[in-house]
Amino acid sequence: MGKNITAVLVAMIAICDTVGADNLNLTSPNSDVSVSITDVQSGGSCMSLGVNDINVIDIPALGIVMDGRESSPWKVKSVVSQRPVEESYEMLTGKRRHCSNKGTEYRLDCSDDGSRVMVVRVYGDGVAFRYECDNIGDAVLADELTTYKIKDGAERWLQEFRNDYENFYPRTTSWDGDGKHYGYPMLVHSQDGGPWALISEANVNHGSTASSVKTVNMNEGEYKVFPAGRTSHHDKYVSPWRVVMLGELADIVESTLITDVSDAASFQDVSWIRPGVVSWIYWGYNRGSKDYQIVKRYIDMAADLGLPYVLIDWEWDVMANGGDIDDAIAYADARNVKVLVWYNSSTAWVDQIAGPLFRLNKPEDREKEFAWLESKGVAGVKIDFFCGDGPEVMDYCTDILESASRHHLLVNFHGATIPRGWQRTYPNFMSAEAVYGAEWYNNGPALTQLAASHNATLPFTRNVVGPMDYTPCTFSDSQNPHITTDGHELALTVVFESALQHLADKPEVYLGQPEEIRAFLGALPSVWEDTKLLSGFPGRHVALARESGGKWYVGLLNGTEEPVSIEPEWSVLNLNNGRHTLYTDGESGWRIEENVEKLPSSIKLAPRGGAVFVIEK
Repeated sequence: MGKNITAVLVAMIAICDTVGADNLNLTSPNSDVSVSITDVQSGGSCMSLGVNDINVIDIPALGIVMDGRESSPWKVKSVVSQRPVEESYEMLTGKRRHCSNKGTEYRLDCSDDGSRVMVVRVYGDGVAFRYECDNIGDAVLADELTTYKIKDGAERWLQEFRNDYENFYPRTTSWDGDGKHYGYPMLVHSQDGGPWALISEANVNHGSTASSVKTVNMNEGEYKVFPAGRTSHHDKYVSPWRVVMLGELADIVESTLITDVSDAASFQDVSWIRPGVVSWIYWGYNRGSKDYQIVKRYIDMAADLGLPYVLIDWEWDVMANGGDIDDAIAYADARNVKVLVWYNSSTAWVDQIAGPLFRLNKPEDREKEFAWLESKGVAGVKIDFFCGDGPEVMDYCTDILESASRHHLLVNFHGATIPRGWQRTYPNFMSAEAVYGAEWYNNGPALTQLAASHNATLPFTRNVVGPMDYTPCTFSDSQNPHITTDGHELALTVVFESALQHLADKPEVYLGQPEEIRAFLGALPSVWEDTKLLSGFPGRHVALARESGGKWYVGLLNGTEEPVSIEPEWSVLNLNNGRHTLYTDGESGWRIEENVEKLPSSIKLAPRGGAVFVIEK
């Protein structure tokens, strides 16, 4: 990390208002990332996070508040212990298969009796910290004091909060007043072209509440952590991890900090878990799966392209026109296609939305339903319309994941929160929506004009923290048109990571593509050995490489209204010799070049265009 961050950058001045205490300096194993802790006038401590001696993010207030207890910010009094964190673990999904969790952990005493400890882990690509309280008796988490300070003038990409996390990430350079509510992740770029930071959280499991941030008026540019609900605890409280990735933009995109600090897998037998590409009925018809004859067409499409899965979406419980859900499952099984089925979480919008409803809320009903699906050979479930980030929803989601694992079912959450490490703890967690995706072409006109820049922002924001079910690759128009090119749409299948990658367009559109495009979609991986950023800037362009099966798949997106020439940093792929195939936009259709020996130093993309390279290693 830090290859392009030079000493000529002037160090940003920390905002911590010190009162003369000596700094406590914590460093990563490679010494690139540092944490400086100082006392402040409020009586608490402030943390400053930096890269190569350049300050990036300040945290002027730390701590949590339990009901009826002291509510002042926490003050670090001493270092209790220091230890190396060294762990290698395997992921079935995500940015890379083999992950290395290597950092230094510091336990910091924040009380006179040792009952309050802040744990700080410093990694080569960021910092994670959490709070631990002992001997609390029966207590309720009332609030959190953690506050992030972003200096005025620093670029930031923030999403205004929605329960379903379906919104844009507009760029701004200034604080925008009190009471603004934003969801994770938050992407920040230092002034003067310095380091980057991405703020999120991890390891939100059963008994926890997720959080977001709100602007506060203590000082301009302060974003305070806002727990989504109150949680009860007995004797001990351990918070989720607060995660700040740090470094160059490639460090952010390639980071696995979210899973590094999350709990290890809750079950060992993962042999039945098979990510894959899915044919999806909803987008093309803006409704569900109640027409058996249309469902059959999507099953046929999956079989014709060689896709492993078909998703039967909402309204399958009232399927008619020649067959029902049992007939659809049997039809798919005969064509060697596995079925995924949709459920309503029945926690929000149940009066306006179709079913099936109320089949998963009670544990005994959920076990019965999942046992039935398992007996039918169904491979997984998509569960939709959750109602926020509070502890009841977090418990419900983890209960679903645990129950589904017992019945060998993959899980995809829609209308739900962002991933916060579940992809490691529950390996059957394949994806989550939590994104303003292609579905929005059905819901309104906004995506048409903003899609290109939005798509070129998501690899640096939402998709950094976990799998993202955008439902990409729409070549035709739905309720509202799209103006991204076919090359752009194809590249989304590589640039966007999701262990279940849903192809959203109609069967006749995919089957009407040239043979080379059909073959590409049929062979598209959804499990990756590694991920590398070759070039990019949020909203402008991206060149992202993912490795699978002895090949590099490289997706390139132009997020602008003008032609651009992108110069991918091919050297980071450590290629010797290899042939590649290029799929991109031609003057009047596809431009496909096969078995090409030399990679171009630059590639020109059309306005809102894109390209895919498949490189044989």
